[in-house]
Amino acid sequence: MPKRQEVVRRLVAIKRPNNTYLCQTCLLSLHPHRLASTATASAAHIGPIEPPPSGRALPTNTPSTSLRTVYKTKASVMLSRPPLLTRDLTPFEKAYFLYQKRLNERLALPFTRYFYYQKGTPGDVEWKRKIKERQTPARDIGRYNAYANEGWNDEVLMGARESEPEEQVEALLRDAEVEVPRGEGEEGAEVKKEVVAKPMPRVTEADRVGDTKSLDRLLQRTLYLVVRKGDGRWWFPSDGLVGKESLHTAAERILVQTGGLNMNTWIVGNIPLGHYIRNYSVPAKDKEKSVETRGEKYFFMKGRIMAGQANLKDNAQGLTDFQWLAKDELEKVLLPRDWSATKNILAER
Repeated sequence: MPKRQEVVRRLVAIKRPNNTYLCQTCLLSLHPHRLASTATASAAHIGPIEPPPSGRALPTNTPSTSLRTVYKTKASVMLSRPPLLTRDLTPFEKAYFLYQKRLNERLALPFTRYFYYQKGTPGDVEWKRKIKERQTPARDIGRYNAYANEGWNDEVLMGARESEPEEQVEALLRDAEVEVPRGEGEEGAEVKKEVVAKPMPRVTEADRVGDTKSLDRLLQRTLYLVVRKGDGRWWFPSDGLVGKESLHTAAERILVQTGGLNMNTWIVGNIPLGHYIRNYSVPAKDKEKSVETRGEKYFFMKGRIMAGQANLKDNAQGLTDFQWLAKDELEKVLLPRDWSATKNILAER
């Protein structure tokens, strides 16, 4: 007996549920003549097919009226301006850094005055004036003497201003002002002060007036460009794909069509940051094309603005306004479902 038939016979001998069947090939290999005779006998007992009773029509195969479900694919650009300044320090960080600076004064060797200044020179006179005021060679740790009896008390006190960056900047500016007498170091002689350039403030004029269209605001945060459509909805610049263009190419085209040519931008990469399916409240049906549009699928591309400003004067999408907003500000202008879909993609600062 062939080995294949022996294996099949063993399988048949095993008990199995009634609803388990063997394939037709296996049955033919086991009982080819029995199956053929059974089929002939069954055909002989089958009578002619009777017509359906009168008044009862046969079911007809009618074409399906179901519509094909589709979504509009759109590219959306999250154009951002990165932070230009470091963030503000926390109170703990301010106190810690001041403590480290004062500790360094205690551990470092004493300042060798005559190694840097010759006795009786204008630099030596200026040094004596400044060291008398602050009592330490360091210029930004307040009035502190590491070698005095109170040198151990180098921690910042409650309400003290020495740890504030603004106070340290003012101390550095006062120290940079050089006062040199016109005489030979005589007291009461006319003093000449050199003008010192002050650093730019961390809070700009746009911050004070609340100008959300300016890029010179919230210099410690990331700002995102949002535009207002004709229906009043705020959203990121977006548009559908044209032909076989990629998301990267579509993002570049969208920025030109919405913000104009006065922006120097850069689309970062070819892979989207994320996607968002926005379903319509009422699907749009097109019976001629047998299509039912359920909503829109947005793919977010990351972009950076390096120079310029948005200009909606000649935009091709009917946009009416734009803003540069941080993440917490976007929550106030976006729709709740739009904010819920994009909040995890946006940068915290």
